[in-house]
Amino acid sequence: MAIAQLLLNACEARLLRPLDVQFARMVAGDDPALMLAAACVSAEAGEGHVCLPLAHLSESLLFGGRHPELAGQLWQAAGEPDWHHLLSTAQAVGDGSAATPLVLHQQRLYLHRMWQSEGKVAQFIVREAHTEFDERQLRAALDRHFGEQPDNWQKIAAAVAITRQIAVISGGPGTGKTTTVAKLLATLLELSAGSLRIRLAAPTGKAAARLTESLGKALQQLDVSDAEKQRFPTEATTLHRLLGAVPGSQRMRYHVGNPLHLDLLVVDEASMVDLPMMANLIAALPPHARVIFLGDRDQLASVEAGAVLGDICHCAESGYSSERAAMLMRLTGCDIESKEDQLAPAVRDSICLLRKSYRFDASSGIGQLALAVNAGEVRLVEKVFSADFSDIVRYALNSSAEYQHLLDASVEGYRDYLVQLAQKAEPRQVIEAFGRFQLLCALREGPFGVIGLNERIEAALQKKRLVQRQPGSKWYIGRPVMIARNDSALGLFNGDIGIAMNDAEGALKVFFPLPDGTIRAVQPSRLPPHETAYAMTVHKSQGSEFDHTLLVLPNQFAPVLTRELVYTAITRARKQLTLYADSQVLNSAIKMRTRRRSGLVERLADRKTA
Repeated sequence: MAIAQLLLNACEARLLRPLDVQFARMVAGDDPALMLAAACVSAEAGEGHVCLPLAHLSESLLFGGRHPELAGQLWQAAGEPDWHHLLSTAQAVGDGSAATPLVLHQQRLYLHRMWQSEGKVAQFIVREAHTEFDERQLRAALDRHFGEQPDNWQKIAAAVAITRQIAVISGGPGTGKTTTVAKLLATLLELSAGSLRIRLAAPTGKAAARLTESLGKALQQLDVSDAEKQRFPTEATTLHRLLGAVPGSQRMRYHVGNPLHLDLLVVDEASMVDLPMMANLIAALPPHARVIFLGDRDQLASVEAGAVLGDICHCAESGYSSERAAMLMRLTGCDIESKEDQLAPAVRDSICLLRKSYRFDASSGIGQLALAVNAGEVRLVEKVFSADFSDIVRYALNSSAEYQHLLDASVEGYRDYLVQLAQKAEPRQVIEAFGRFQLLCALREGPFGVIGLNERIEAALQKKRLVQRQPGSKWYIGRPVMIARNDSALGLFNGDIGIAMNDAEGALKVFFPLPDGTIRAVQPSRLPPHETAYAMTVHKSQGSEFDHTLLVLPNQFAPVLTRELVYTAITRARKQLTLYADSQVLNSAIKMRTRRRSGLVERLADRKTA
């Protein structure tokens, strides 16, 4: 059978996308082996991988072993090729020096755009760009803002960021990333002679709004004058807004030829930033700009390709160099271990991993569960659930009665905001009440997914007369919606959540909280693509936190269920976590790590990259 037909068969089996097959036909012409390689690398990009290692182009590893019979047929139709020789001589494959659809680099096959983006990020990160500072002045300022405790990783993180043009700070929930940034900015502003143009950004509107709120609260706790507070940034924006994304295109208003007007950029929730967006951001930075990336390296990677923050933080496992450790000890008074390793990537000296949680301690079930899941310790997870923690509850999900219990719990979780809405509360109060509870799912489809649960919860709420949906209309007072596509003209972006309410004139509008703290009302007919948001995926919840998080896993294992997904969901909960899951499914998820294939770690360690 011809390879083109076999690739179409792979599409029908949902192993490839039609896009992958069309790309393969365009790139490979009549070469069956190249057609297979092109289809596979395109499919890898669709699954979030940056590249395809040649070692994965084997009969046993095609499609991850999911369809061995079809993989064997494709392998035979391709002629069992010598991949390195074939790809090294194919016209459609280059080394990056010329514009070819595919790039072969260090035994990895890339789409040209992905190879280019990865190279830009690597070259930027590995720059050993030091900043000028007076050690005595900086030590005094750090002592003033962070105190003089001998084991203060927030202080170390600030020292790392202030002494490097590029810095990465990673920490789990409650480790004080925002507090660190507030004190760090206070220190920088204190030491800067002139004005310092500071911008704050995050990948989504929710994350930007949360950064604005949390930094504003942290600012109020700082021991600085009102005049100094006026110099602080007051609002975070989305990366799309920051870069001036042009609607309906991939173009950005700000780029290498028109850089951003700033001296310091702080990017929160950096784990959500995909590789192409990171490359766009880097290209738009002026040469003198400082940049600080904040995030949790253990969270889910971006929905799109790459796991940039995780790859960068991988370099931190080498520890600090002896010279860097000595400097940081002088600046902070903290004990810092060093590790001599001539082959360690230099970027390790620009990273700080925050190690202490101030929100979750030994008495917190949420905190203990997050630690156990992150460590992949199934037995420890069971031990945590067996302990007498009041903030975590687990239910099985193997019967119709247990499923109904899940629906009833969701109705109770959302009752408060609907009651406030019925009592004519202000839009801001209703939005805040809605945000205190959230149902999270791993899947989109099926009875345990977003679509199925949204329909069932909506019906349950109507049965309880908490909402009144009119026949033939999807709109009703109280309907929560999530934006699914950016609309810069409206100022609404993917992941933004609004609530349908009547305005002062009695007209139905959807009210959205904006990063600057204001509320925007939009007519339903003007909204970009959107969906009901009683249930959302764990991916969509990143950048948000809820007083009570309810997580539901499907009753059968699926590849999307990973340790990072469960950890991310758990750490969305501030005060209460309720989990509906089969024990075997949960244990399988905890054992499954997310692996994004890329060459970034190796390129960061390559001294030639810079």
